[in-house]
Amino acid sequence: MRCPNQLFLTNQYFGLALPNTWPYYSTTLKLTTATRRISKISNSWPPGSGHKCLVVYDREDRLGERWMEFQGINNWDGLLDPLDSDLREEILRYGEFIEAAYDCFDFDTSSATYATCRYPKGTMLMHCGLGQSGYKVVKSLHATCNVQMPRWIERIPNLMLPQSSWIGYVAVCDDVDEIARLGRRDIVIAYRGTATCSEWLENLRATLTCVPGDMTPYENNEPMVQSGFLSMYTSKIEGHSSLQDTISEEITSILNTYSNESLSITITGHSLGAALAILTAYDITTKFNNLPMVTVLSFGGPRVGNKRFRCQLDKNGIKVLRIVNSDDPITRVPGFVIDDMASRGDAMMARLPSWLEKYMEDTQWVYAEVGKELKLSSKDLISKLNVATCHDLKTYLHLVNNLVRERKEIYKQC
Repeated sequence: MRCPNQLFLTNQYFGLALPNTWPYYSTTLKLTTATRRISKISNSWPPGSGHKCLVVYDREDRLGERWMEFQGINNWDGLLDPLDSDLREEILRYGEFIEAAYDCFDFDTSSATYATCRYPKGTMLMHCGLGQSGYKVVKSLHATCNVQMPRWIERIPNLMLPQSSWIGYVAVCDDVDEIARLGRRDIVIAYRGTATCSEWLENLRATLTCVPGDMTPYENNEPMVQSGFLSMYTSKIEGHSSLQDTISEEITSILNTYSNESLSITITGHSLGAALAILTAYDITTKFNNLPMVTVLSFGGPRVGNKRFRCQLDKNGIKVLRIVNSDDPITRVPGFVIDDMASRGDAMMARLPSWLEKYMEDTQWVYAEVGKELKLSSKDLISKLNVATCHDLKTYLHLVNNLVRERKEIYKQC
């Protein structure tokens, strides 16, 4: 039986939805927290891999005073280089909520409960080692794939193609001490990455499509997003509401319940989940007036929409922190980015006339990066690099934990 505080790096954490034939990775990262101010972080990477074990003694907890800074009120200016130690702990904390979404998902294709949540809502976080987090799960979330399956797929024996799958959850901080520590009552929406073949096929629908009318503000500026991500967010089948409708109903309930409190909404996800997190933030800030601060923490997320989509995100006041491993190719797809090429000094792009740039954007392949980027690199910390390892959520959390620390933080190597 697995120890609850030991998280194994298996195919279920890759976010790539590789088949179960993918090799089992025995690398683990153990995390125990004695208090919120002193934490021991160790790892059991293979001997000789060059990975170091750190015992970190954090400075006095000032989260309650600075929480809006860490949620991006100033776009994380001055906090990313070097990475502020308190912000680091917040990033790792929200990463644990995504890990819980992976851990709850039933990856066993031979099981009758494949693609569902393995645990009841009331004990979900406890089973994932977050029983003392101060949060309770208030809603399970399902996403529906609406992609047309190619006929040849039906000939593959024992292939499971669930149309609707458990994708994550909504949790509300309900512990008095934790609310005081955080400085507000926090609502978390956490999404896992790709896990089924149906979701893989949706990922491949990479052309841009217009955002539907109910997600478009009055001054319609034709924002466009990736077709597959939008389909998963808006599609519904009998017995399962769309992810969009479920989120809308839950946000309405939460706002009514805690109308007189200081709130924050933090939407976090990895891979496909990061894309859904951005769509969720865009949707709720378009539909709801007077929302509390909405922040997205994206781990290894692909591109989601075009320039007009990015502009509307900014107008809606959404704060997005994209945590990107420079060695992870998933963060550089789909499509291509014209303004990014120009900013790098690409000579060809610098010479493009405006009419040609407009034409390229109309091809439905020109995307735009959103938010603020925290760039990581796995080259110096991981000896054997491959796509799965570079994209794995566990790798992201390991890299965040090992970024150059502020001088005032005391640490020792063991």
